[in-house]
Amino acid sequence: MSEPDVILPPEPDYQPVATSDWMRWAVLVLSAVCVGGAWLAWTTQKKVDTLEQELVRRQQDSQGQATEARLLARQAQEISREAAARTTLLETRLAEVTLQRSQVEDLIKSMSLSRDENLVVDIEAALRVAVQQSALTGSAEPLIAAMKSAEDRLSRARQPRLDSVRRSLAKDLDRLKSTRVADLSSLTIRLDEAIRLVDELPLISQPVDESGRALARPTAPVPKGKAAQRARPAASAASSVETAASAAPLGDQLMQWGQSTARTAWQEAQALVRITRIRQPEAILITPEQSFFLRENLKLRLLNARLALLSRQSASAVADVNVAQAALTKYFDTQSRKTQLLQSLLTDVATQSQQTLVPRPDDTLASLAAIAGGR
Repeated sequence: MSEPDVILPPEPDYQPVATSDWMRWAVLVLSAVCVGGAWLAWTTQKKVDTLEQELVRRQQDSQGQATEARLLARQAQEISREAAARTTLLETRLAEVTLQRSQVEDLIKSMSLSRDENLVVDIEAALRVAVQQSALTGSAEPLIAAMKSAEDRLSRARQPRLDSVRRSLAKDLDRLKSTRVADLSSLTIRLDEAIRLVDELPLISQPVDESGRALARPTAPVPKGKAAQRARPAASAASSVETAASAAPLGDQLMQWGQSTARTAWQEAQALVRITRIRQPEAILITPEQSFFLRENLKLRLLNARLALLSRQSASAVADVNVAQAALTKYFDTQSRKTQLLQSLLTDVATQSQQTLVPRPDDTLASLAAIAGGR
């Protein structure tokens, strides 16, 4: 069954014009307000997000700066502690330096007060050391250099109370320069040459060689005048025999020949036999074994003289050289050239050994001692 149709009454045919316009404007304004509010809300939210991000970033930066600040503060504390320790150390060192400076000032004052005394002590010590060096080296150069240095120091000091020392120093320096000091090296070389010549010297008795065999004693050279005188009668006799043989008969020739032969034999016999005066018979009676020990003893004497020269004992060296010269004169042939050469060497050594001592500056040392004692 179908429902019955409802018939509605017809709507009235009128429209309110004013009310619809107002609603339209109200909707437009409300829509505009909504859009503006939405845009404003979105903009505000965006700004809030930006502010939140900025706030977070700044908070992180502030935390990093705070951490860095704490680290810097800790470092500053450590640096301050180190600075305090260094300051304490510097204060301690400054106190030590101040103490040392005061001590140095006191020392300078004491040195300035005793400058003359220190100068005197230094010069005396330098001169004594130079004397020892001269005694060890056998040269006067160390002592001369020390005395010149002392003279320069005294001239720079310009102290009237040291004038006596300057005068004594000049006197000793002149005496030292005028003294001749022998060269020890040349003297030792001469003694070595003399020791070498001992084995080659001929004895007054018949000498022996190294194997002990007897050698012919060297004969004294015959002067030229005597040789000419001996040769002249022989030549005249031979010429007279020849002239007589050519002019005289046979008997006379035989007589002249016999006389000349006898005269020649007599001259040869005189040349073979010589008579010599011996003042010391013990030199002739020396055996070959004794001659060996005699040469060795002579060498030992010369070696002792050499050691005495090197030890600056000139008196002992001269005594040994004199004993060696006496042995040469007593046991060896003084006419031999080598013996004469050895005697000349020993004479030179004995003469120059007296000049090996360097004079001491006694006047200067006495003046220095007087000034040091009168301080």
